[in-house]
Amino acid sequence: MSPVDPIAMRRSASADETTRVNRAWWDHEAEGYYREHGAFLGDDTLVWGPEGCSEDLLGLLGPLAGRDVLEIGGGAAQGGRWVRAQGARVVSSDLSSGMLRTGRAIDRDRGWAPMALVQCDGQVLPLADASFDIVFTAYGVLPFVADSAAVLRESARVLRPGGRLVFSCTHPIRWVFPDEPGADGLIARFSYFDRTPYVEQRADGQASYAEHHRTIGDRVREVVAAGLRVIDLVEPQWPDGHEQPWGGWSPLRGRIIPGTLVVVADKTDDRPTQPLI
Repeated sequence: MSPVDPIAMRRSASADETTRVNRAWWDHEAEGYYREHGAFLGDDTLVWGPEGCSEDLLGLLGPLAGRDVLEIGGGAAQGGRWVRAQGARVVSSDLSSGMLRTGRAIDRDRGWAPMALVQCDGQVLPLADASFDIVFTAYGVLPFVADSAAVLRESARVLRPGGRLVFSCTHPIRWVFPDEPGADGLIARFSYFDRTPYVEQRADGQASYAEHHRTIGDRVREVVAAGLRVIDLVEPQWPDGHEQPWGGWSPLRGRIIPGTLVVVADKTDDRPTQPLI
């Protein structure tokens, strides 16, 4: 929830507006987000979504020892720490300086070696071509930018041939339903094909937060257009015994409709391919 009691709506949001307001939102919310969700996420665990499915369980990144790995939209770098513990060399990046400060505080308070952190926009990575074996993000970057295709192109650019991209995001079907954890969140109210962004704005009309919708087809086409080959689409089921809701994610909804989409893709060579259509 934004600190300014926002009015939620579907309306257009430009790339510049989206980046600006989301950077400010995450800067402001970083400490509170960690207080609310830190115990669930862990300080050195890679959790792919509110269902609680971890990389320990799913094994989507492949072998990690000795690999160069980039985390984009890494928040406080919890996932990056887990990957580092598997023997990889890791850089974790995020748009928000507030989230990176939270990451620094975790390392300091735990007495851990500092993570390599970079503040940057996932749409324009300040990193060399073909410098990583793996790029990943758990609910980072893609929902919070107007041009998710640019994020995928940049991810593919910094990957070496044979490298892997894994990202998780809100499952596109969830945009059909209100973001409510109870029974009201099981009634379809919106068109799946309406890509109008979700925006929270103040009474003066200034946005404070924005998310952008893509269909599953959009996601796949953007991956392919970036020169990557889709290996798997994972839709984690809500596990038995997990009763902790997270916003609109809940056991009630999670046992009926998917809440998270995880996309696994490999870079076969350096030549971009044509979109599917």
